[in-house]
Amino acid sequence: MDGPDAFEVRDVAVIGRTFEEYLAMFDLEARDLEGERVLDCPSGAGSFAAGVADRGVSAVGADRAYRRPPAELARRCRSDTAAVADQLPEKRELFDWEYYGSVEGRIELLKRACETFLGDYRAASGGRYVAGALPDLPFADDAFSLALSAHLLFLYDDRFDRAFHAASLRELARVAREVRVYPLQGLDAEPSGLLDGLIEELRAEGYDAEIRPTPFEFQRGSTDQLVISG
Repeated sequence: MDGPDAFEVRDVAVIGRTFEEYLAMFDLEARDLEGERVLDCPSGAGSFAAGVADRGVSAVGADRAYRRPPAELARRCRSDTAAVADQLPEKRELFDWEYYGSVEGRIELLKRACETFLGDYRAASGGRYVAGALPDLPFADDAFSLALSAHLLFLYDDRFDRAFHAASLRELARVAREVRVYPLQGLDAEPSGLLDGLIEELRAEGYDAEIRPTPFEFQRGSTDQLVISG
């Protein structure tokens, strides 16, 4: 994955997106979430849960990073955010800039998501953030009406194998009545070779699984999401 044709990420980056970015990525309107219980997994340093809480929506963010002490978590979030931001100017050709307008616009939202998350994480009560990781989540069956999973599955298909992806998709479908996954490409911007076979497997098990377009594009060619319902 090294080189000018791929984005370089150590381990799995603990970064995040804003509430508005989530709506665009998953082709949602804020009103679509009214009265719903939503899971963001993995939620990383994203501000989605904070954003929907401000709108009266019940949401939970789950991530393995939340096992870290708060000070260590803050350092990791800011370090990974800075590492990603530092690569953007030299690898701008890998991305479509219509949504963000510029490298500076992307970096601004990247940092805003991180700082909003950290402030909300320190202040949140009622279990809005849960230390949990795919493919084994600490939630009951159908605990959520919707699960959103961004920038883990398929993106890191160079380090998580097919078995992990299959188990993770089933687990998300267990805890939520509908699952949306974005993007469907790897860090090299190539469509994941795991996708077609996993869709066939899910359908054989009785799930509705389909690829739907989304109006959001940042990584070039990432204009689709996977939607699963039971």
